[in-house]
Amino acid sequence: MSNKFMTVGSLLRPEKLLRYKKQIEHNDNITYPFYSDYEGYEECELEAIKHVVNKQIEHGLEIITDGEFSKSLWHLDFVWGFKGINRYIAEHGYYFRDKDETAKYETRKDIGLRITGDLSGKNHHFINIYKKLKSIAGDRKTKLCIPSPSHILGELSWSDNIGGKDSVYATTGELRDGLVRAYKEFVAEYAAIGGKILQFDDCLWEIFADDNPNSPYTGENIDQAAVRALAAEFIDINNTLIDFGHELGLAMWTHNCRGNYESRNMSGGSYVKIANLFLKQLKYDRFFLEWDDERAGSLDALAVFQDRPGTEIVLGLLSSKLSALDDEARAVRLLDEAAKIIDKGRLLLSHQCGFASCDGGNELTEDEQWAKIDQGQRLALEYWGV
Repeated sequence: MSNKFMTVGSLLRPEKLLRYKKQIEHNDNITYPFYSDYEGYEECELEAIKHVVNKQIEHGLEIITDGEFSKSLWHLDFVWGFKGINRYIAEHGYYFRDKDETAKYETRKDIGLRITGDLSGKNHHFINIYKKLKSIAGDRKTKLCIPSPSHILGELSWSDNIGGKDSVYATTGELRDGLVRAYKEFVAEYAAIGGKILQFDDCLWEIFADDNPNSPYTGENIDQAAVRALAAEFIDINNTLIDFGHELGLAMWTHNCRGNYESRNMSGGSYVKIANLFLKQLKYDRFFLEWDDERAGSLDALAVFQDRPGTEIVLGLLSSKLSALDDEARAVRLLDEAAKIIDKGRLLLSHQCGFASCDGGNELTEDEQWAKIDQGQRLALEYWGV
């Protein structure tokens, strides 16, 4: 099989595991990682991870993950694992765009984060999970996916956690420093146990695209200087951790997404509009980008990578949201367009996102998921011939 096809990370969970996840979703009187709250949960999770690792090997995938079976949501489980964080069920979930692209679609509500003490990433549960993954995968390449520090800085700073009378952090700057320390503690432990690839996932870049109708920063009477300063702050905190990972010998990757929840999305915004910010300035070794539909705009955004010969770009031309197999002619046409901008050898192929960013997953079956993965493998093999 070709190593030019990649998966973003998450895969559909089996129903036996989902029964536990659904209980977690509606209960905030429990403590992460919830094993002591549900009899048999830890054993069920481990059994499911073993199975999905074997399925990835069976289907010829080069980079193995735990399918993110250890997570409930793509980003919040990582934050729940920090010392100094309490999870709670909020009044409402995140709001996605429903399939008609206009109506709101509300997600699960266990998204509340309360900072109760100085943040720390020491002895994080994800370290234990990665040890299990490495043990199961043997000598095969593995990666771990966690949310980017900028994404978490955004979510925490836009909440009521900053500056109140009883707040741990009085300013966003103090929160940033606390997050950097916590992330560095985690990254150091990950490298120490043999981690080689760390992927920062991020959904916030597109709020800075002025062609994104769903961004709070588009429209009239917006302080654009403040918006640019926030973008610079996001880039800086990510690069601080990317540099730290590189110092420890890690390959640092990123995946960017416009939202992926039960086959719904959250926003638009083209890459061209943010290319000189996030694509050009972030120091990642590999970018997973999504071009599964027209929202991402022109592939011309790839031109910013021309003077970064060591950087690889994974084109998310296929869709993890749809149950049907993807349009192969479209994928090949866009690969050809991209190869006119960036050397073909630096390009890879993927679906635009994982199949289950949150544990409920997208609206397709496991058989359909693996068929789509097999299609991606075959397309890559035919296109690159390796």
